[in-house]
Amino acid sequence: MADAILFPGREKRVYSGHPWVFRSDIERVKGQADPGDVVRVVSARGRFLAMALYNPHSQITLRILTVKEETVDASFIRRRVKEAVDYRRLFADLHSCRLIFAESDRLPALIVDSFGDVLVLQCLSLGMERFKQAVVEALVEEMSPRGIYERNDVPVRRLEGLEETTGLLYGEVPDRVEMCENGVRFLVDVKQGQKTGFFLDQKENRAAIAPFVKGGRVLDCFTHTGSFALHAGHYGAGEVTGVDISAYACAFASENARLNKLEDRVKFVEANAFDLLAEKSRAGEKYDVVILDPPAFTKTRSQVESASRGYKEINLRAMKMVREGGFLVTCSCSQHILPPAFQDIVRDAAHDARVHLRQAEFRTQGRDHPILPAAPETQYLKCGIYQVF
Repeated sequence: MADAILFPGREKRVYSGHPWVFRSDIERVKGQADPGDVVRVVSARGRFLAMALYNPHSQITLRILTVKEETVDASFIRRRVKEAVDYRRLFADLHSCRLIFAESDRLPALIVDSFGDVLVLQCLSLGMERFKQAVVEALVEEMSPRGIYERNDVPVRRLEGLEETTGLLYGEVPDRVEMCENGVRFLVDVKQGQKTGFFLDQKENRAAIAPFVKGGRVLDCFTHTGSFALHAGHYGAGEVTGVDISAYACAFASENARLNKLEDRVKFVEANAFDLLAEKSRAGEKYDVVILDPPAFTKTRSQVESASRGYKEINLRAMKMVREGGFLVTCSCSQHILPPAFQDIVRDAAHDARVHLRQAEFRTQGRDHPILPAAPETQYLKCGIYQVF
């Protein structure tokens, strides 16, 4: 087995618990190591640091698997899968959760979501791709799913030297899968929907809106397939409008409303949320609750400034539309906008909107998307619930 030898001082990242080692941290590789191999990570003084997946074609050249000098094989991977599932067994509905969250479960760049009796897998690193069959076998053993579907149609795979691909990995998978989240039924398009088909990371945040929406008039912007809007209806909102720019998403959301017998109270509008917020704000419309759950406005540090302006604009307009005593639920999934920065954006928007805010909660992603304190990148979701008063 080859050794990846780090430059002096670069071992501090490994000691801190961060799961990545960058190309610029590596002085040389001793021995034969092909892309995707498991290698030993060694300090400049020759001290063993970790076992890692190696890919010289990626900026993240080493993805750490373990800090123990142990054999990394199919048995190792199956053990890690079991550990990940066992963690979720402590608190989660295993038929509506993220079963594996990549580095946070010590299975780098591997995502597995569970929807009903179907699992959806996404693998974004060459090294983990080599263990894909072991992952599938472990998932079958732990979960006994009806089927496992691969959603590796992600451009970032090309940075790892991998092709984009989708398809059946095990059993059978229908085009649409029914899932129940917090008592709300959803159809999930696991084959064509965004990412793995549904955004599970907001599950606990969607449950958190229950005390604030009962009997109210609710506007849910960037609704996608209706997740927040349908939760609002389920929790007793009197009138809910969900907005999304995608006609497909709105049609899908309407189907989910019918599935829950909420079509009389929960409606969906195809529109650009920025334009709609501006229009309704100018018209003086008021809501008891406004929900903002936009897609990431930036995926790079270089665009943080422009993304911040976008977040401020939608929050400012939304705040003006919340009646006095009502609530704003505002979210960001942009990894590069850190929680304190997002809170600053909300505060600045409130100042410009000339409203006062009272924070009821400031939340992050659900416990099935665990966070590594040593790796800030694993915490990306922000969800603030504020009263306007």
